[in-house]
Amino acid sequence: MRAVTQAAPGGPETLVVTELPDPVPGPGEVLLDVAATAVNRADLLQRQGFYPPPPGASDVIGLECSGTVAAVGTGVTAWAVGDEVCALLAGGGYASRVVVPEGQVMPVPDGIDLVSAAALPEVACTVWSNVFMVAGLRPGDAFLVHGGGGGIGTFAIQLAAASGARVFTTAGSEEKLARCRELGAEVAINYRDEDFVGVVRQATDGAGADVVLDNMGAKYLDRNVDVLADEGRLVVIGLQGGAKAELNLGKLLSKRGAVIATALRTRPVEGKARICASVVEHVWPHVADGSIRPVVSAVLPLDDVAEAHRMIESGDAVGKVLLTP
Repeated sequence: MRAVTQAAPGGPETLVVTELPDPVPGPGEVLLDVAATAVNRADLLQRQGFYPPPPGASDVIGLECSGTVAAVGTGVTAWAVGDEVCALLAGGGYASRVVVPEGQVMPVPDGIDLVSAAALPEVACTVWSNVFMVAGLRPGDAFLVHGGGGGIGTFAIQLAAASGARVFTTAGSEEKLARCRELGAEVAINYRDEDFVGVVRQATDGAGADVVLDNMGAKYLDRNVDVLADEGRLVVIGLQGGAKAELNLGKLLSKRGAVIATALRTRPVEGKARICASVVEHVWPHVADGSIRPVVSAVLPLDDVAEAHRMIESGDAVGKVLLTP
């Protein structure tokens, strides 16, 4: 199979396409002929040597894909050769073939083409598991998501709006702010020259945000606690702004608030399977009825993987960048 490898951690130029032996599905696994994969910020960290795959996972980068079932291992009953699917991966997506546990394979939602479906698994599972399964976002709640122009942000805006929440988001350019509003954000805040705490509090008559989904970590921790409503939940899923910060527990106690940090990739297979099943049940109907659509900035051939990483690093892309083998 064709796959992206690198001899040592480094910049985008270290990524090269080579040939590797085809993977073989073991018991309970499915082999996919990959139609497309997507570039996530976690992939950039793995390329730089900061986010190694969990034990037993492929060293090839790539956390999601779409494709066609090419073979199934013993004990697999949910999928058959020829099925068109998308999948949540622990690694291996930047390749023409990949093996995945059957519970992390999902049907392509109605109305979505096979290539575009590669933009869905990681963001859908991340947003649904954190915002709804963990933080319990409800209709009418105020929801703030940072990085509204990215893959996670564009999906979170749509899913929260489709679920009846009031959506607030931050982004760094007028183009991204406008796109966030189109996707369903009630208020889009330019983090370069606006204070998101003040804007959200003013728009909620001083109440604040019931749920905050944060990819910045340390840099935003204190202000995220400031913006929380009483009994608000802050879910941290990224550390783009650093890993260490001081937390004022008194401020958090006064709000009866919660700070939760989670990661999807390192969860056990059984946990990921439960999330995928819940996504198919609760999220795919929104995709099928058109209230959620994958947001794809570009589709590039696998040989242009370095350029795809540069696009994500620059912050210019809105939504996902896809790669086709």
